[in-house]
Amino acid sequence: MEQIILDVREQDEFAAEHIPGSIWVPLSQFGHTAPGVLQSMLGRKILLMCRSGNRAKLALEQISQLGFGAQLSVEVYAGGILEWARQGRPLVTRKNAHMPIMRQVQIAAGFGVLVSVLLGFSVDQRLAWVAAFIGAGLIFAGITGFCGLAKLLALMPWNKTGPSQDCSCG
Repeated sequence: MEQIILDVREQDEFAAEHIPGSIWVPLSQFGHTAPGVLQSMLGRKILLMCRSGNRAKLALEQISQLGFGAQLSVEVYAGGILEWARQGRPLVTRKNAHMPIMRQVQIAAGFGVLVSVLLGFSVDQRLAWVAAFIGAGLIFAGITGFCGLAKLLALMPWNKTGPSQDCSCG
C-alpha cells in the first residue's frame, strides 16, 4: 500500500522545512480542505505529520469526524517532524527561513503584557489596561481564527521572502 505524508503544520512552518513529497493541508483549514484531498487518497496509507505530533492527533480526530475513519489507513507520526529530523531522515529546508508567525505573536504578546504590567506597577496603573487589551485580542483570535497581530507581523520586512527563497508549497 502506497504511503502518503500529510503535513498539517501552517504555511510558514511547511515552507521553512518539510518532507520531500509530502502534501500540505494546514490544520487551520483542515475541515474545509481535507475532504477533497482525503477522497483522492482512498486505498493509501496516510502518515499525519506536524511539528511534534499534537496537531496531527487533532487532524486524526477530524478525519473521523469527516467520515473517512473507516475508509483510510491513517496514523500519526509520533514525535512529528522534530523526531523525523532527529533520525536524520530527508528534509527540504529553506535557508534564511523566518521564525514561524505564531511564535512571533507569542513573543510580542508576552512582551507587551509583561512590559505593560511592570509599567502599571511602577509608573501608572492605567498602563495595565494594555495587558487587558492584548488579552482581549488573544481571546478574539482564539474564537474567530483571525489574529490581527499575526497579520501585522506577516507584513514586517523580516518575514518577507524573496523570489529565490520562495517555496511553492501550497
